[in-house]
Amino acid sequence: MHDWNVVVSVHAEGFRGAFRLLKGWGEVAKTDFFNVLVLRVEDTARFMEGLRCRVEEEPGTLNFLGRAVPVTRTFDFRNAEEFEARAKETALLWAEDLRGKSFHVRMRRRGFKGRLSSQEEEQFVAGALLEALEKAGSPGRITFDDPDAVLAVETVGPGRGCRCGHERSWRATRFSGFTERNRDPAFGSGDSPGTPHLVS
Repeated sequence: MHDWNVVVSVHAEGFRGAFRLLKGWGEVAKTDFFNVLVLRVEDTARFMEGLRCRVEEEPGTLNFLGRAVPVTRTFDFRNAEEFEARAKETALLWAEDLRGKSFHVRMRRRGFKGRLSSQEEEQFVAGALLEALEKAGSPGRITFDDPDAVLAVETVGPGRGCRCGHERSWRATRFSGFTERNRDPAFGSGDSPGTPHLVS
């Protein structure tokens, strides 16, 4: 599936249960990566709220779900140079929202082993945003302690499509083994322990 907008990690023994559960919200597909599914839903905010309610009503859901990350923007890339160029271009779309705010970038890479470094790309994207904010006269700052926003970068496969979204980080709701941040609708969908998003 190329047009997914949610990435879901599942526990080793819970693949079938997760697949059945997620089909209730949209089209689900396997990936080439162990215990990682992708999902296409009509409304990511509604999906995350529905999943949160399901976990509250049936805590056993956590037996097979690890984390779910909704995304809002995508781009394709074939190599590290294309990734950096398009990741920067996409991340800067949120510069206006991040004026004077604290944030950090969190990347979870699947694929491109040895060609993309999650830590280096996090620093690259964060640096591009900080530079843009400084030039705009509204400096931002990097923090991992209760940031205003987190930019989540999720890559699934070689150039399959990078999705970006943006999330506010107040009102974090944590479940054991599953983290979902309540998002301000003005900023789109969100992800786990801190994640506005960039995804690939």
